[in-house]
Amino acid sequence: MFKRVVLSHRQFAIEILQRQLSATASNVDWSTMSNAVAGPSTRPGWLPNNSILHFVAGGLGGMCGAIITSPFDVVKTRLQSDLFRAKHASVGVIGADGVGGAAVLLPRRPGGLLYNFVETGHILRDIYLYESPRALFKGLGPTLVGVIPARSINFFTYGNGKQIIANTFNNGQENSLVHLTAAAIAGIVTGTATNPIWVVKTRLQLSASEGGKVPAVDLSPGSKGIRNGSWAVIKQIAREQGIRGYYTGLTASYLGVTETTIQWVLYERLKRLTQGMTRKGEFQEWAGMLGSAGTAKGVATVITYPHEVIRTRLRQPLVDGKLKYTGLWQTIKLVIAEEGARSLYGGLSAHLMRVVPNAAVMFAIYEGVLRWGEGR
Repeated sequence: MFKRVVLSHRQFAIEILQRQLSATASNVDWSTMSNAVAGPSTRPGWLPNNSILHFVAGGLGGMCGAIITSPFDVVKTRLQSDLFRAKHASVGVIGADGVGGAAVLLPRRPGGLLYNFVETGHILRDIYLYESPRALFKGLGPTLVGVIPARSINFFTYGNGKQIIANTFNNGQENSLVHLTAAAIAGIVTGTATNPIWVVKTRLQLSASEGGKVPAVDLSPGSKGIRNGSWAVIKQIAREQGIRGYYTGLTASYLGVTETTIQWVLYERLKRLTQGMTRKGEFQEWAGMLGSAGTAKGVATVITYPHEVIRTRLRQPLVDGKLKYTGLWQTIKLVIAEEGARSLYGGLSAHLMRVVPNAAVMFAIYEGVLRWGEGR
């Protein structure tokens, strides 16, 4: 009898001990314990998880979008520049039989936004016929050199910045103000870092090939124009304008931060609306994101487009050794005085035909890479 009482007390004590151990184990933060054993993380503590994915996804999306829409970028740049717009609008190629021959002056074509889309097609055709198919991709090298780091920096700064700002100032909640602040910071950082590349790209696109009917841009007395590639342009800018030449148009780029800000805020809002109507991963959700990206870019472009024209004029090469456009406000006043306010929207049709599909491709790849990384 005594042995049975002792055994029952022992079993009771063992059961109590097991319950205490299981309760203690359930309260232990094993992730913290494993981090302590494994050592400190190599990622800075203020960066969100998978922060590098934004960098990779942005660069990949920007690269694919730029390659697909490069011909429209060439047309847009030429229409924005007074050096090329005047020549294309006033010079035609006709002969005695009306088919081909010498270049003569022709009356200007009718204006209007809808006709500008037709004119874009005409310019694409003329570049293909009178220059070469390769001319449709002129400046693509500097574009890719600029787009890949630019999109990587922009998406990295924005994607991580909005999380840092939300966690620091808004209790981890994202809203339009958080998106606006992150987009503005990303735009300033990106514009400052990549402006020299865009200057070189613009100079290349404003030069016609030697076999083309449109005269090449004459940069200075005796110059043969920009025909020797990016390195020749880099050396020429350094020789004629110095280091400051690589940062022409930077003020207009800062003015263009409003475009990226509007685009990001509107995209986030539209994406949230479309995601609320479909389940994650469905075709309708991806279609909604593509539509959100294209719509946001289109609206932001129409609102802020004049800064694109001003930036292109500021980046133009010297003509007869002189710089026609010297500053932001001087350029705005001079363009309006000489060509009218409508010229501030020169090349808008080609630009819209480029940036809307570009944005859809770029954001689709960006979102896809992010989801692939999160699902690993």
